[in-house]
Amino acid sequence: MQARTQFDNRINKALTCPNGASKSKLNQLLVSSGSKPFGMKDIESICRIAVVQAEPVMFDKSASLEKALRCIDEAAAHHPNLIVFPELFIPGYPVGMNFGFSIGRRSEEGRKDWKRYYDASVVAGEAEFQRLAEAARNTGAYISIGFSERDAVNGTLYNSNAIFEPDGSCKVHRKLKPTGSERVVWGDADKGYFPVTSTPWGPIGSLICWESYMPLARVALYQKGITIYISPNTNDNPEWQATIQHIAIEGKCFFVNADMVIRRESYPSDLHEGDVASRFPEYVCRGGSCIIDPRGHYVTEPVWDEEAIIYAELDMGLTVSCKMEHDVVGHYARPDVLELNVNEK
Repeated sequence: MQARTQFDNRINKALTCPNGASKSKLNQLLVSSGSKPFGMKDIESICRIAVVQAEPVMFDKSASLEKALRCIDEAAAHHPNLIVFPELFIPGYPVGMNFGFSIGRRSEEGRKDWKRYYDASVVAGEAEFQRLAEAARNTGAYISIGFSERDAVNGTLYNSNAIFEPDGSCKVHRKLKPTGSERVVWGDADKGYFPVTSTPWGPIGSLICWESYMPLARVALYQKGITIYISPNTNDNPEWQATIQHIAIEGKCFFVNADMVIRRESYPSDLHEGDVASRFPEYVCRGGSCIIDPRGHYVTEPVWDEEAIIYAELDMGLTVSCKMEHDVVGHYARPDVLELNVNEK
């Protein structure tokens, strides 16, 4: 009885903690008592996943969409719960192009290519989205796909990722900060910062490519309890593999590395930017798609230099058991010392 009274006193003290720390402290106390913390839910034990590593149809919205739908149909034969596509699959990631930009100057030829890419980009919610929503309903799967988003009001493009649910609804994440010279094509996110989709396997969310090098952005997802961290990207750098293993260990989540294959021949031959593709190697992006478990181990090894659909069954119990000694936003956090405030939008 005395022990129970002492525990109740600690609970009451936690509830009065300032600076928003009470919930985290309370969760820690509940864990120590054998109770279930706030926010934790029972999840299904196995998630079947299909990761699509494919070559986009560059600068062609309709053809890229049709290819995505064919890949979904092919994956559906394996009855996946989640299907994941790479970054900017519609209408492709124009690696190596500069669209005529240099400091203080633009070229008319580059402007024409940019307009062509703009026209091939997708307005969220319009016809292309409806067909992807229908595919999600037909397969009964969650579908994550990267696309160049054309704003419905202004003239800005965004590097975005959509996650469709089996009922056809979806959430869109816009890349917070385009990387390097991406900024001449896509704007900073003005909404859709950290949307998370609830699933029977826990919350899932995405950060696009080098957003994963923004530590606070990762924490923003961890704070929402994600069990599957989706990374649509165009990154075949060897050191990226070390990065994604680190993140899986840090967040105690599955890391889905969805990359694409881009070849020199992927680029349209009639671009105004001249013979830009002729300067590229045969493989402009080699892929490297894979899945990492919460211990940092490969569930599937990276796939290089070919199109493939990668299938796996994820043991979702690992997302809990691995937190016994390390829970970055739970018992291994110090909210009384460090806290992250997120401007949700």
